Amino acid sequence: MNIKIKTTTLSLTPAISEYVEKRMSAISKFFDNDTTVKCDIELAKTTNHHNKGDIFKAEVHIVAKDKNIYASVEKDDLYIAIDLVRDDVVREIKNSNEKHRSSVRKGGAKIKEIMKNTKSN
Repeated sequence: MNIKIKTTTLSLTPAISEYVEKRMSAISKFFDNDTTVKCDIELAKTTNHHNKGDIFKAEVHIVAKDKNIYASVEKDDLYIAIDLVRDDVVREIKNSNEKHRSSVRKGGAKIKEIMKNTKSN
């Protein structure tokens, strides 16, 4: 999986880069067979005017040949935002896979029913 990290109003340190790579490796197992997967990650500090703390945003956009997944999370800690956006992406992928599996099974059941009806006639 090709991971590209972009930062906005935030400097990309090796620690942050390593953390993102480690967390996104959990997503790459869903795309083992697809070599065209592109994962764009944007990390940003959204505001500078809060009285207490910063607000960080993590966005992930994954484009594969049969999937287009986007997730965004805003939190007061960058590392928590990265973890939560990864969880959202994993949830989206699992839902997509389950919907696909369900539609294939429904199609198979419908074909089986048609075959039954043609044999009995």
